[in-house]
Amino acid sequence: MTLRLILTRHAKSSWKDSAQKDHDRPLNGRGRVSATALGDWLANRGYLPDQVLCSSAARTQETWARLASRLPAPTKPDIIPALYLADPGEMLGELAAAKGANVMLIAHNPGSAWLADRLAKAPPLDMRFHQYPTAATTIFEFGLTNWTQIGEHKGDIIDFVVPRDLI
Repeated sequence: MTLRLILTRHAKSSWKDSAQKDHDRPLNGRGRVSATALGDWLANRGYLPDQVLCSSAARTQETWARLASRLPAPTKPDIIPALYLADPGEMLGELAAAKGANVMLIAHNPGSAWLADRLAKAPPLDMRFHQYPTAATTIFEFGLTNWTQIGEHKGDIIDFVVPRDLI
């Protein structure tokens, strides 16, 4: 059996309202366009999650909603407060409980960048992978049968994209 992880950092968020709590920040115009383009990219390549683990932040949920609008039969996301600004260990802990074979995890940096680096057997040549800009997405495959088995350097990267490549 093969497990697939779609690891996505949320799209670009707005800083217009300086009094707004970080957790509540929505996407800005560029982020909305990027999330929609990412949804088209996922659909066109057949990277369709059967489970979505999403941070409770407004910007991660809006990223999912916008990209999901471009997917055939999107699943309802699991909103997980622990993924808000989570480190890689916390992210791995949430993944260990996943039930799907194709799981999307939408979270934040620096945790997403660190997790991507830790999971990759070999990083892509694209140096943006190490920065993991907003809406960066890596498609990992693991030749494993259970999410509790994933760990450092066990993931084969089959694709990587950033929104600037799509719009």
